[in-house]
Parts: sequence; C-alpha cells; structure tokens
Amino acid sequence: MRSDLRPGLLFDVDGTLFDTNYLHTLAWSRAFVDAGEWVPMNAIHRLVGMGSDRLVVELLGHESPEAVAARPRRYAELAGEARPFPGAADLLRACHTADLTVVIASSAPDDELDALLERLDVADAIGATTSSDDVGTSKPDPEVFVKAMEVGVIDRKMALAVGDSIWDIQAARAARIGCLAVETGGYSAHELREEGALRVYRDVGELLDQFSTSPVAGLLR
Repeated sequence: MRSDLRPGLLFDVDGTLFDTNYLHTLAWSRAFVDAGEWVPMNAIHRLVGMGSDRLVVELLGHESPEAVAARPRRYAELAGEARPFPGAADLLRACHTADLTVVIASSAPDDELDALLERLDVADAIGATTSSDDVGTSKPDPEVFVKAMEVGVIDRKMALAVGDSIWDIQAARAARIGCLAVETGGYSAHELREEGALRVYRDVGELLDQFSTSPVAGLLR
C-alpha cells in the first residue's frame, strides 16, 4: 500500500459551489435552437451535470455537433451572472485547514472552470483540479472522480465526493466512494437520498455549519 495517499474531498463545481445550473440550462436551450432543434428546458435541467458527450444524445436521440459547438458561446453570454453559493470558499478552506486534500472534479471544460475558480479565490486551498478536458468520459462515468483521486494522491478508502446531482452520486458509487449531496442543483433531497447520497444538505453553507458532525469528520486523522 502506498504510504503517501491522503484523505480528501472531490468537489463538483456547477450547482455545488456555484449557482450555475440554470445558466447552463438556458445556454443549452439556446444552443439547441441554434442547431435547429427544440428541447424543453425542464428536460435539459434534469441532465445538467452530465457531460455534453452524453447529454445531447440523451435529449435528442442523436448527436448534434452544431449544438455542442454553440453551447460554449451561449454560456459565455451568461457566465457573468455566475455566483458562488454562500460558504463555498469557506468550506474549501475549512477542508484544507483540517489537512484534507481538496480536489476539484468538474464536468466543465478548463476555460469555464478556471474562470469560476478564479472568482472563488481559494487557489491556496485547492490541491488539484480535473475537468472534462482531462477525461474521456463524463459523469455519470466514474472517470472524473478516479482521475481526481489520482492527481490528488487521495486514498479511495478515505475519499468523499460532494455534488448536487444524481450524476455525481452515480459517478461516486461507480468509483466506489461515498457522496455528500446538496440541493442547490435543483434535485430534491428525496431524489438524492434515493440515488444513494450518504447525507443531503441544503447547500454547502449548511455542510460547513455541520462540518464537525458530517461524514467529513470521519476523514480527519
């Protein structure tokens, strides 16, 4: 067994640390219109958090390179409205202070992810970052979390994911780690629990408030 493996947390970003899921929903809606397709926004929202390599086919039943190409431009029109959830930065700092490795494990591309993390201004608390550009298959495939544990040198037995969607939970389960869920992505507590979340919180601020009594405390040495 490797002696350098550490305990840590793998954080999703959109819908978890940042209030962006509905911005992504609108961006995809506009991208589909650009591509000559129509999809209701409620259907799009249910799949936000799933990578574009899966989302488009899931919604349309076929690929749409035009929609995929239009999405970044449409999201860029809305990106200025992205806001971090209260407590997001403080939660990452609390994990770092507790000697837990923090790894960002997002389905977003590098450029969009970098812009959000710069706004969060917690580079000193983040041990490593993975994005859709680092993996071949997006959530709910476990690759993003497996890669995050590799780059963060995290012990799988001492790892937890934190996410907002059933796709995060499915990916965590497939990676054989537990997942804490927050309701800020638009999924209900019931749905998240049914999918297998270890614990569901209103938002990351509530997780921070309950830090010492949460499953995170079980990772502390």
